[in-house]
This record gives sequence, C-alpha cells and structure tokens, in this order.
Amino acid sequence: MIFTSKAAESRDSILTTRVGTVLLKNPVMLASGTAGHSTEMSSFIDLSAVGAVVVKSLSIFPWKGNSAPRVHETPAGMINSVGLQGPGLGKWVEKEMPALIESGADIVVSIWGRSIEDYEAAAEFCRDLPSQIVAIEVNVSCPNVEDRGRIFAHSSSMTRSVLAATESVNRPRWAKLSPNTTDLVEIAIAAVDGGADALTLVNTLLGMVIDIETGSPLLGAGGGGLSGPAIRPVAVRSVFDVRRALPDIPIIGVGGIASSAHALEFMMAGANAIQIGTANFANPRISRKVIKGLHRWCQKNSIEEIAAIVGKSQAGDDTKIWDT
Repeated sequence: MIFTSKAAESRDSILTTRVGTVLLKNPVMLASGTAGHSTEMSSFIDLSAVGAVVVKSLSIFPWKGNSAPRVHETPAGMINSVGLQGPGLGKWVEKEMPALIESGADIVVSIWGRSIEDYEAAAEFCRDLPSQIVAIEVNVSCPNVEDRGRIFAHSSSMTRSVLAATESVNRPRWAKLSPNTTDLVEIAIAAVDGGADALTLVNTLLGMVIDIETGSPLLGAGGGGLSGPAIRPVAVRSVFDVRRALPDIPIIGVGGIASSAHALEFMMAGANAIQIGTANFANPRISRKVIKGLHRWCQKNSIEEIAAIVGKSQAGDDTKIWDT
C-alpha cells in the first residue's frame, strides 16, 4: 500500500520523494520537536508545501517535561532538555490534530515511551488515526525506566524490542536513532529486524553547558541534547555508514540542515529525504528556502528526479561534476 496525498500527486515531479511506501511531494520535512504539535509554524510557511510535518513526540500519557531552563544557545546550535513535554496522544487527537489536518499537511506522528509497554500502547492507539497521518516515527532515543534509565537506542536488543512492540501500527514505522553510540550500524540493523520500514538519522548528541558563576549546569535537568550545525558532520557520517550497511532501507537524514546544499549532502550520503530541525528556530521559513534551492539545483543540473542523487557518495565516483 502506498501512503500518499493529492498534494504529492499534483506537485512538480522533480522533487517527488518516496520513503518506502510513503510518497511525499518533496524530501523536506519539519523535524519532531521543532514544529510543535499542530499549526504553530503556519504563520510563517504553508504547511502543505513541505514534504511532511513531524509532530513533537507524543506518549500514551500526558507528560510535563523537564524543569526550566530548558534551552540554551551554543556557538554552533543549541542544547535542550525540554523533556518530551506533551499532552498525550488522546488530547492531541482531540485538540491539536484537527487544525493540522485542516492545513493540508502530510503528518508523521512521533511516539515515545518509558517502557516497552508504553510504546505498545501508543502504537495500538495510532491504529485509529486518520489517513493524513502517513507514517509513525518511533523515537527510541528515550530513557528506559525499566533498565536504570538506559536509552533504548543505545542497545540493539532494546531497539529491536521497541520496534517489535509497535507492530500493531497499520502504517509505516520510522525508527529515530541516537548518534551517541559506537554501534549505530548494528542498532540500525536491529531496528529493521524489529520491523522498522525506514530509519531517521539522527537525534541529538548528548551534551552539557556549565554556568561558571554558579558551577552548576545551565539546564534544569543537567545535561541535554546538542543540535544544529555542530552535529551535521556526525549526522552525515551516520547516514553514510548505515546506507552502506543497509543499501535498501529508506533513510531520513536530520542534523544541522540549514540550506539546500546541506540537504544535498545528506542525500548524496544516502538519505532518501531530510528533516529540518534547529534551523526552524533561527528562520521559520527555512524549509521553503531549502525546497526552492533543491528545485533550482535539479533544474540547473538536468536532474529529472531528485531520487537519482541518493547515495551517490557510496560509489566513490568523483567523475560527475555538478554546478552549485
């Protein structure tokens, strides 16, 4: 079954993007945690013009998140410990989802949990979501309360278990993985073995900022997740390595993307599509700029389908010269 929309069918075919069985109008999505739970970005961009909106991660239960302060600017991005604050899936469907559907956006729902049972319950709930939800992104970069807070995505067995627990979802599942491990390829394989239809690479890097006046961490929760331009080379390498190991699995690249050139870099490394995260805070219209830039680049280089460039760096062929 192909999950698509009228928007995907009617837009310029140059940028039409397939992520497994999901057909998107273009490869540019808004990353989870950076575009809110509904239409918060609609005053800046037409949400129906991006490939998809990935909502801020939701659990089966309401969650208040971490103590303030939650966000701090860094020299090349930001560090946050928002803590997955959200209304829970039930309230989201009732209060937030209708406006997002009305905007015409294709929607990816991100789910998280503190235990395998939480993920299983969230997946079961998502079975009844409307067709505008084209995929479920399973955020496994969360602490597991049953394993002394160890992050699910730092373990192959736990990652496989989470994905297996979400098998009741009746639409594609994208596993969002953490870069904070030396075993990323092994964990990516485990996610696919568990039933992931695609991989989102990567979540934030673990970090901390200290207030030298007090000697204490600046964030209320202590450490946090580093995002933005500083992590882009790490994310590109993650995509490259996983694409080499899993040549047929769809990959969504995310991490420090703020231009069409960055998007192209990820796609040449092996990403079928990309997500823009932290850059949305600096420029809420950045996705529109990236989409236009990709279209111009394809036209300039006589690229009829942007999918043709996916994984070009894997071949090691440096004979093809493109105009930038």
